[in-house]
Amino acid sequence: MSSTSLITLTVSDVKQYSYCPRVVYFTYCLPLRRPTTYKMAEGKLEHEHIAELEQRRSLKAYGLAEGERQFNVNLYSKRLELSGKLDMVIETAGEVIPVDFKNTGGGVGLNHKYQLTAYALLVEDQWQKPVRRGFIYLAPQKKGQEVTITPNMRLFVKAALAKIRDMLERESMPPPTRRWARCVDCEFRNFCNDVV
Repeated sequence: MSSTSLITLTVSDVKQYSYCPRVVYFTYCLPLRRPTTYKMAEGKLEHEHIAELEQRRSLKAYGLAEGERQFNVNLYSKRLELSGKLDMVIETAGEVIPVDFKNTGGGVGLNHKYQLTAYALLVEDQWQKPVRRGFIYLAPQKKGQEVTITPNMRLFVKAALAKIRDMLERESMPPPTRRWARCVDCEFRNFCNDVV
């Protein structure tokens, strides 16, 4: 068994890998401390604010009449060697639903859906119940967008975890994202000399 196969990856690694795999590479393979950007600091404060508001609201934004909520839920799966801290879990009589808060006006990206799928896998392991859907709460719109957790999304997340571990094992820098607009405010931009 290789040394990287034992590394516990995070749900954020899955999101970052689908956004730009180099972010994960730089995080684990370079001896540098990840700089905290203004965008990251603001995002953390916004999550705390949304959690405070959600504790006082009904579940109307999710189309639910009732359910028990837990906030800032620490999750871990030994089977997947994966961990994460989920913004909110809604437990009803029939299902457990992961909810991830986002402060974006740009809608739900594919990387957000894969992040939610990774949370769904962790919730399943912890609650021992299948998760068929989740929500991404869009703060500017004050609504939860439902995301169906499909078999293909589950396969993508599991494949991404294997690819990340392989990349770390080989310490092989992956190509950058093809969407260079994402590089503009990336905290690792200075390390990508091949990106304009």
